[in-house]
Amino acid sequence: MLSRPWFAMAPTFKDLQLTGVGGRDSGGGRDSLAIDVGGDLEDVRLLDSYEDAYENTDDSGKIRHGLQEGDMKRIQVKVTGMTCAACSNSVEGALMSLNGVISASVALLQHKADVVFDPNLVKEEDVKNAIEDAGFEAEILEEKSSCRTKPQGNLVGQFTIGGMTCAACVNSVEGIIRKLPGVKRATVALPTSLGEVEYDPLIISKEEIVNAIEDAGFDATFVQSSEQDKIILGVVGVSNELDAQTLEGILCKLKGVRQFGFNRVSRELDVLFDTQILGPRSLVDALVTESSGRFQMHVKNPYTRMVSQDEEESSKMYKLFSSSLFLSFPIFLMRFICPHIPLVYALLLWRCGPFQMGDWLSWILVTIIQFVIGKRFYIAAFRALRNGSTNMDVLVALGTTASYVYSVYALLYGAITGFWSPTYFETSAMLITFVLLGKYLESLAKGKTSDAIKKLVELVPATALLLLKDKEGKNVGEREIDALLIQPGDVLKVVPGAKVPVDGIVEWGSSHVNESMVTGESAPVLKEVESLVIGGTINFHGLLHVRATKIGSDTVLSQIISLVETAQMSKAPIQKFADYVASIFVPMVVGLSLMTLVGWYVSGRLGGYPEEWLPKNGNHFVFALMFSISVVVIACPCALGLATPTAVMVATGVGANNGVLIKGGDALERAQKVQYVIFDKTGTLTQGKATVTSLKVFTQMDRGHFLRLLASAEASSEHPLGKAIMEYARHFQFFEDPTAKKDDSNINMSAWLLDVSDFSAIPGRGVRCFIDGNQVLVGNRSLLTENGITIPSSVEEFVVDLEENAKTGILVACDTQLIGVVGVADPLKREAAVVVEGLKKMGIRPIMVTGDNWRTAKAVAKELDIDDIRAEVMPAGKADVIRSFQKDGSIVAMVGDGINDSPALAAADVGIAIGAGTDIAIEAADYVLMKNNLEDVITAIDLSRKTFARIRLNYVFAMAYNVISIPIAAGVFFPWIRLKLPPWVAGACMALSSVSVVCSSLLLRRYKKPRLTTILEITVE
Repeated sequence: MLSRPWFAMAPTFKDLQLTGVGGRDSGGGRDSLAIDVGGDLEDVRLLDSYEDAYENTDDSGKIRHGLQEGDMKRIQVKVTGMTCAACSNSVEGALMSLNGVISASVALLQHKADVVFDPNLVKEEDVKNAIEDAGFEAEILEEKSSCRTKPQGNLVGQFTIGGMTCAACVNSVEGIIRKLPGVKRATVALPTSLGEVEYDPLIISKEEIVNAIEDAGFDATFVQSSEQDKIILGVVGVSNELDAQTLEGILCKLKGVRQFGFNRVSRELDVLFDTQILGPRSLVDALVTESSGRFQMHVKNPYTRMVSQDEEESSKMYKLFSSSLFLSFPIFLMRFICPHIPLVYALLLWRCGPFQMGDWLSWILVTIIQFVIGKRFYIAAFRALRNGSTNMDVLVALGTTASYVYSVYALLYGAITGFWSPTYFETSAMLITFVLLGKYLESLAKGKTSDAIKKLVELVPATALLLLKDKEGKNVGEREIDALLIQPGDVLKVVPGAKVPVDGIVEWGSSHVNESMVTGESAPVLKEVESLVIGGTINFHGLLHVRATKIGSDTVLSQIISLVETAQMSKAPIQKFADYVASIFVPMVVGLSLMTLVGWYVSGRLGGYPEEWLPKNGNHFVFALMFSISVVVIACPCALGLATPTAVMVATGVGANNGVLIKGGDALERAQKVQYVIFDKTGTLTQGKATVTSLKVFTQMDRGHFLRLLASAEASSEHPLGKAIMEYARHFQFFEDPTAKKDDSNINMSAWLLDVSDFSAIPGRGVRCFIDGNQVLVGNRSLLTENGITIPSSVEEFVVDLEENAKTGILVACDTQLIGVVGVADPLKREAAVVVEGLKKMGIRPIMVTGDNWRTAKAVAKELDIDDIRAEVMPAGKADVIRSFQKDGSIVAMVGDGINDSPALAAADVGIAIGAGTDIAIEAADYVLMKNNLEDVITAIDLSRKTFARIRLNYVFAMAYNVISIPIAAGVFFPWIRLKLPPWVAGACMALSSVSVVCSSLLLRRYKKPRLTTILEITVE
């Protein structure tokens, strides 16, 4: 049915049109509304460049919405009954035959026609009648419009997709979505039943994507998009049209609201808003206040909704299985147990009409199982066949239908001729029961693979304590609010034992915080004033006041969830093999089944095997049919389809729990093949905290004056070495207490420093400035020699000695004379040498790249036992170094800080950003290590190797299962060992095969990262 407009246009928005838009309700109709009030909107499509809306009422009194320019009008029509391209061509031809129709475009998948016509010559009713006269059903759709601005750029939307059973279904859905206009990319994950679609909202809306998926025979719902300024509210209090108008009026008056849509069935309100103008709590408070408490709002977490959908799927499968088991049990008893109980068996043999009582009961019970409980298999099989693909449901439907139809035929044939052949009703019933059992167990197991995301979602506390302040900033009370309504700048009270609600900065208090659930760091971290805290972490013993800095999708926890989700959506290249096999698997199995049927039947008729092999009262056809059905139902494409994605899901979750964030299955696959690991020196192998270790003056200048001159020159420098010199000067000149306030320290330093003019930083050299009219140079040898300053041999010897001890020598000159040298060291991380040795044990060659001089680089490499180094390399040159190792096809990993090393991380086959901390959105990296610990490099590679060892094992099992089971089911070994699998046993084997593959992947949950004490025990596999 059509969405009904339920409100008048707001008088204050002269260019704004408010219309009901389609959001599918549970009944398949459309019963939701969306309102656009400007901004970059997801739900809005502009037709051409028109922005002015119109209304006109037809003879029936219904309001139509569309776009017009002069005398032209444009509408969309829903067309039902089209099945192929010939149908869409027929509709287009019928529309174009109307005098006054300018253009007509029909979209087969969307079942829509877009018609532009002259309203003076053609009415909307004429368009509808023309389509109906062509033999199709037509319905005029209401046009969505917008005001002022239109969406820019692509959006990434997530959709839950129901009804997929194997890799063939995934391929079918991906193919359908990718063919839609405006879709740039589509990825579907079978284990999570999620689809991620990148699309242009100007060309296609999320509703049209949902419709296309549903038209293909699958269930689809929209979950969330890349819009970061969206909130989903559950609304209580909207009961009629007047309430809806009131809600619309309030939202239209709120500054910052860009668009909203209200679904009447689910009572959910989606609001897009500008976070620079309006916060989520302000929005909710305004809605409640302006309605005088008439409407109550509660925030809905999209991740929580996804978790509940997983539970609903398991619950649904359990109900189907238990119902089938309840009805199948009597059939099993009548077939195998009752013949041994004379009294009961006599009742079953009692003739009632043309059939015995037992036959009547079996027929009735199996019919319910076959066509009521087993309806899902027929629906899914029809969907697959309609889209030109095949899946496991086709096999189940084929096998059970063959068994059922033959049994009914045997009954009717016996009633007519008096020759009673055996029936196989129990085969159909027990087969469906076992398949449903397998599906239920599979849904439970697949739910376990996404435990990582569930645990991350559960880290977020439901509520937070907001400190209320007066105009002077004094605390006047506190208020408990929904954690999803926290706004930047809010000061929150975190009591001992409570979770930190969002990312923020400590304003008051001191405590230790457990960050292990987010960063993987087991030791509690001390948090004091100005310390950063991460949402979801646990406060131990102290009381903290935290000012919120990041909320919603900007928080570290949300980014981790998003990153893990994206990784689980991605496909490893090895999965292409499974997708290909799945696409040809079912036709091959059906072909083998027919060959089995014909082979056993023909050989039997020709006397190829003795009559004693036939079942009692059976014939050659029945004997061959049972083998054929067993072949159909024992083959399992699901195990192949689940082998890779389930393992990748578990691995990404395990990695996240250990502080190693993996960006996809392709990264996992490349990492397990790594041959070279290239380390950046500063901040990666070293601690990244340069300190002055020695200082020597080579003239008669006073040491204090030399330090003052040096600090004055470096005061404007942003280089880490310059900051190290400033820290040295601050400490040794003022002997400052580290706890002293920075403001006071800066005042003291500013008063002490000399005035500097013409300061300039020379990349790769140092700094140059003028102090009291004298030129001061602070830097390396190149800086001094380029300015004509000679370096005495005594100074050169001192600098060489520093460099040979892994220190950097900084030379200082005033005018034309070299006056002193400062030695700066960046200590190595304590685990660096062990990690380097561990990589060698794993068969990986470590390499160091640095912009430092060769002597210092060699000294550091000697300490770490690294044989291959590249020194004096600029940041842009590191990518060239990586490419030189890739020339022979080697897989190269780069470990860096993710900022200065971005070009190198992007150039490497596997980019590993270390020490990301709260900054995990590093685009160039394939792996993001939360902690600044080199051990996690070992963990990343070790986890990838174990994951792909598990994937290979899954494939071996899945392939071996089919290779061994299909010949057994076909009766290849029957002539020698009399091994025959009844179809229901074959069905049980098939159901358990996919479950076993998922359970195999779940074993990765037991992964333990290699410890520092055991790293050296790692050997090449």
